[in-house]
Amino acid sequence: MARRTKDRILEVSLAMFNAQGEPNVTTNHIADELEISPGNLYYHFRNKENIVEHIFARFEARMDQALLVPDNRLPTLEDVWLQLHMVFECMWDYRFLYRDLVDILSRNRKLRAHFARILARAGASTRDVLTGLAQAGIVRATADEIRATAENVLLVTTFWLNFNAVRASGDLHKIAPSQEDLTHGIYQVMLLIAPFLRDAERVHLNTLAQAYRR
Repeated sequence: MARRTKDRILEVSLAMFNAQGEPNVTTNHIADELEISPGNLYYHFRNKENIVEHIFARFEARMDQALLVPDNRLPTLEDVWLQLHMVFECMWDYRFLYRDLVDILSRNRKLRAHFARILARAGASTRDVLTGLAQAGIVRATADEIRATAENVLLVTTFWLNFNAVRASGDLHKIAPSQEDLTHGIYQVMLLIAPFLRDAERVHLNTLAQAYRR
């Protein structure tokens, strides 16, 4: 029962953070939504930061899985598509982290270190995929171009939700992202590697990318 209550607190907190923005949700709001007492909530979690840390741990584990690359063969363009799809789905399910990223990380040194680790792993994964594509003869790029493109992929992915909110000229915490925002983000990232592809592979990439074009 205790485990079930703890899981429910995390699930409801995540839904509320995503819908309202983490800074706008208090432990009392969460307890009210769950129809439990604040004392019952504090039995499982010391405070809201503790709840955020547990949700972040789930996010980190899922992102680690999304960033896995083939280890027994060279990657293909389908691998790029699949990895981006998994990464952006993870971002969507934990979107409050990205929309309130600077605020959350500024308050919690532990999460700041863990997010830096995720960025480092994502960058290494992207470089590995691009290097593998080069080894397979799918892309033509120098080592410096691969490093720069990997960094650009990381930059666009990490700040895509905030970019969309700023572009809409509204309050970052009031503009709710849509899945269309995420699919357009995938499209933008996929086309970052297009200039390095051979003609046939560029046509193939454009075909894959059309599914995500607005």
